Order: sequence, then structure tokens, then C-alpha cells
Amino acid sequence: MQMRMRMMHRSKWLVPGFSVGMGLVFLAVQWSNDDPGGGLVSLAIMVAFAVALVAFSGRSSVVEVMRNPQADERSAMLDLRATAFAGVAIIAAIIAMVFYELARGGDPSPYAQLGALGGVAYLGALFVLQRRS
Repeated sequence: MQMRMRMMHRSKWLVPGFSVGMGLVFLAVQWSNDDPGGGLVSLAIMVAFAVALVAFSGRSSVVEVMRNPQADERSAMLDLRATAFAGVAIIAAIIAMVFYELARGGDPSPYAQLGALGGVAYLGALFVLQRRS
């Protein structure tokens, strides 16, 4: 099982395949909500992203890391740092939206719940990773 997971992480087709799969999910959800046009647009965006990953992977080291983040130690570190930066940006946006909603007298609970989820996920990961090392 562990070898299979390792091979899955090394596959250059995982991210493009996941993108197309998510596009199909978007299509199904939007179609079921009587928005087939929006679903087709969502699918087209996700397929275009997958095609761009495949087309530019040999020409761009950034795309290569996106397609295969565990290819080597450098790629893994770049992926980890980029993921951490994206997480910080999302957390900052969530905090800003909580304050924005509070300032205008709105309901900040959707953003507060996302912030709480992020905090719990961080603490859980920190606990597990600390125990493993």
C-alpha cells in the first residue's frame, strides 16, 4: 500500500488527472443545479489547466514541480514552501474577512469557521508530526 502511494505521488499524471476529475465534479454539481453552461465552462477551465500542465512541463520548471512535486528534494522543498505561503495568504484573507464582516455588522461565522478549521488542522498536524520525529 505504501509503495502504491509513493508511486502515485511520483506520477506526472496525478495533478492533470485530478484537475480533469474536479472539472467533471464541477460539471455534475452545476448541471444538477440547472446550470449546465456554468458546468461546461468550469470543466473547460479545468481541462485547459490540465492541458497547460502537460504542454508546458518540459519547458517550465514551475510546471514540472506542479506536475510532480516529489520528483526530488528541491521540488519537494519548493512545493512545501509554496503550499505554506498559500496557506498563510488564505489565513490572512480569512482573518481580514472576519474583521470586514464584523465592521459592517454582518455575520462573520462562515469565515470564523474556516479559520477555526485551519487552526485545528494546524494544531493536529503539529501534534502528529512532533510525535513522529
